[in-house]
Amino acid sequence: MSTLDIRDASKCRWDAVSLGEVMLRLDPGDRRVRTARAFTAWEGGGEYNVARGLRRCFGLRTAVVTALVDNEVGRLLEDLILQGGVDTSHVAWVPFDGVGRAARNGLNFTERGFGVRAAAGCSDRGHTAVSQLKPGDIDWQRLFGQEGARWFHCGGIFAALSETTPAVARDAMLAARDAGAVVSYDLNYRASLWKDIGGRQRAREVNRDLAPCVDVMLGNEEDFSAALGFDVAGVGESFSSLDPANFKAMIADVTAAYPNIKAVATTLRNAKTATVNDWGAILFYDGVFYEAIPRPNLEILDRVGGGDSFASGLIYGFLTGRDPADCVNLGAAHGALAMTTPGDTSMATRADVERVMQGGGARVAR
Repeated sequence: MSTLDIRDASKCRWDAVSLGEVMLRLDPGDRRVRTARAFTAWEGGGEYNVARGLRRCFGLRTAVVTALVDNEVGRLLEDLILQGGVDTSHVAWVPFDGVGRAARNGLNFTERGFGVRAAAGCSDRGHTAVSQLKPGDIDWQRLFGQEGARWFHCGGIFAALSETTPAVARDAMLAARDAGAVVSYDLNYRASLWKDIGGRQRAREVNRDLAPCVDVMLGNEEDFSAALGFDVAGVGESFSSLDPANFKAMIADVTAAYPNIKAVATTLRNAKTATVNDWGAILFYDGVFYEAIPRPNLEILDRVGGGDSFASGLIYGFLTGRDPADCVNLGAAHGALAMTTPGDTSMATRADVERVMQGGGARVAR
C-alpha cells in the first residue's frame, strides 16, 4: 500500500500547483554578466520551474500562484509562463505606480560558468510583488476546495522572500492538505536570501515550522543541513562527499523528527568543475531507500534548475502511479537532461526522459 494517497485526476482541475516567485532571468550566454552587451530573456523560479516541467515535459495540468506588477515586464513574464503552458488564472496582479517604489518584478542575472569558473547569479528582487503577499491575499478555498489539485508544491525560496511569505506558505500547505492534495516542499536554501534576515538560524526556524505540513521533502545535502539543521556525517562546509550511506542516515533522522513526512528525496551532486558534475539521487519512501542510476562525470551546459527538474520528474512518477524506483530515476534523468540546455526550465520531452532513464545513449536520433 502506497504511503501517499493521491487524488483521482478526474476529480481535480489541476494535477499540480506551485506557489512561488517567477523572475525574469537575463542570460549573457557564454559571456559574463559584467561584460555582456546582450542578454537572452527567460522566466524562472524554484517553485515555478516544477510546475512548468510537469506541464511542458510531462503533459500534466498545472498552475502557478504568484504575484506580478502589471507593467511591461510583468506582461513579458506572463507571456513566457503561457508559452510554457502553465495556467496563470491564480496570478495576483499588482498595479504599477510608474516607478516601482511600491512593488516591482524580480530580475535574475545568471551566468552559466565554465570549467574552473563557477556559475553565478545576481538577483534584483527587493520588494517584489510576490514578496508582499500576506495571509488572506489568495483564495485557497477556491483553488483547493472548488477547483481541486492533486499535488501542491512550494519551497524555501518563497519562504525566504519576506516576513509574511512563510505564513502564506503555511496557509497554502494546510489548505492543500485539508483538501486532500499531496504537499511537497523543496528546502532550496539560498544564503543570499537569508543573510540579512537572520541567516541559517532564521532559515531553520521557518523551515522547522513548515516541515510538519509536508508530505514529500526535497533538497540536497546542504539544504538539509543549512535549512533544517540535519548534518550529514563526513561532510563539511564544502559538501564535497557523495557517500549515499551518510545521506541515508540523515534521511532517517529527518523522518524520525517529522513522522508526517512520507517521502524524502535528495539529489547528490559533486561539482568537479562548472561543466563536469557527478550526479545522482536518493528517495526514501514507504520505509525503503531507492537510489537512482548514478551519472559520474555528467557534462553540464547550465546547472540552474537541475534540482527543480529532478523534483518534477519525481512528482510525475508519483502522480502517474509509477513504482518508487522509477520515480527517483525519472527525476534524476529529467534533472540531467535539463542541465544540457540553457535557462532555468526544462526543454526535454517525456520520450527523452524515458530514453535516458533506461540507459539510452547520445547517438543521433533520426
